[in-house]
Amino acid sequence: MKRFANTLSAFIGAVLLTIVAVIPLDAKRPKTLKDSLSVDGPYILYTDSGVRVITVDGDGNISDRTVPSLSQGYTFTVTDHRGKFPFDVTLRPVEREPWLYPSQPEKLFVMSDPHGRLDCVVSLLQGNGVIDGNLDWSFGKNHLVVIGDVFDRGNDVTQIFWLFYELQRQASLQGGRVTMFLGNHEPMGFAGDMRYAKEKYPALAKSLSMEYRSLYGKNSELGRWISSWNTVGIIGGDIFVHGGLGKDFYDWDLPIGEVNRQMSRAIFMKNADRKALSDTLNFLYGSFGPIWYRGLVQKEEKRKPIAADSLDMILSRYGVNHVIVGHTIFRDVSTFYGGKVIDVNVDNRVNMKKRRGRALLIENGQYWVVGDKGKKRRIG
Repeated sequence: MKRFANTLSAFIGAVLLTIVAVIPLDAKRPKTLKDSLSVDGPYILYTDSGVRVITVDGDGNISDRTVPSLSQGYTFTVTDHRGKFPFDVTLRPVEREPWLYPSQPEKLFVMSDPHGRLDCVVSLLQGNGVIDGNLDWSFGKNHLVVIGDVFDRGNDVTQIFWLFYELQRQASLQGGRVTMFLGNHEPMGFAGDMRYAKEKYPALAKSLSMEYRSLYGKNSELGRWISSWNTVGIIGGDIFVHGGLGKDFYDWDLPIGEVNRQMSRAIFMKNADRKALSDTLNFLYGSFGPIWYRGLVQKEEKRKPIAADSLDMILSRYGVNHVIVGHTIFRDVSTFYGGKVIDVNVDNRVNMKKRRGRALLIENGQYWVVGDKGKKRRIG
């Protein structure tokens, strides 16, 4: 009997150990929406009852308040999702930039696809003298170009939008420029396509019982600003576009100003609605339109790679020497068609760590691949 009792005790002990192993004593509580949130905002929405301002603090607490108004010149502080990189933003009137700048300044700095990674943006711009230690404009009368895709993948989407919004204001006061071009992820975000968004963004929308796209709607400050961005533009001897310009684009023969107006016209729509609205929008927002086309840098048949003579026809039509794009990611800033096409999209985080190329600097007519510490190598 004693032997049986000992055996039973040992068996029970083994079962208890197994249970403890399967269900750890320090098992965490189920994850909530609040657990997914980090510092974010502000989202500024203009409503019939006033101005709605939504922010998230470092503990995941949401502030959602409505005030009668916010004056032009209203200033607020923004930080990254960890509460780092503080900078002030001042509200201002929003206007569409010209799509044509006939001449280039002494320095033209070109980057693309920041995708919600503010630390990478700050490192790159500070390392090349575009901003200073306080994240203020320090590029004088020179020109910063960002070829789309702020949305998705990282945790600082809203913060990057606000940084470029503010730098655009500061640059203009010094005679400089910040030019933003639409990528494919801006219309995706506006259409509610959240496939590549960090968990914090749908969690915030769900907590507010609203669609995420509504935070960037036509009555929001950031929505108004982003919808004013051009899709295609020319600065000096270069044409800029997020995806690319193929033979189909050439055959459509649309004036650049019309392309930009049409893209903005439909940016707040769902993708199916854009395509149904007109054949022009169906093309512009489609796979071979300017924000999605990859045939300037990829040779697979499905990409409709452009023939060299067709590329020359595009360059001749617009009186430029290069097409500068983002969208398609490469190990380093890359050139194609004998340097006539330059792709500036890289893995920003990896390239920052490995000290590879991250952007393009055009200085006094010379083209340089640059990293986070300035000039790296000359192109051509």
